[in-house]
Amino acid sequence: MKAELVIYTRKDCCLCDEMKTVIHQVAAHTPLALEEIDVDGSPETQEKYGSEVPVLFINGRKAFKYRLSRRELEKKLAKRV
Repeated sequence: MKAELVIYTRKDCCLCDEMKTVIHQVAAHTPLALEEIDVDGSPETQEKYGSEVPVLFINGRKAFKYRLSRRELEKKLAKRV
């Protein structure tokens, strides 16, 4: 089963860039679908997640905020399959 990931992010965010890099490294060998949402794209998302970016949801559940390691993500994805 392919995991569905949603990352709430914003431009010029070094933590967001780090998290996306880790996700792409894991995606190279683990099937997953990734959707990126810019929190500054709407007032609702900015209010809800603007102070927490990056935030990563896996299959609809909040899984990580601010930082994650490749190992942590792989472990979390293995549990959800």
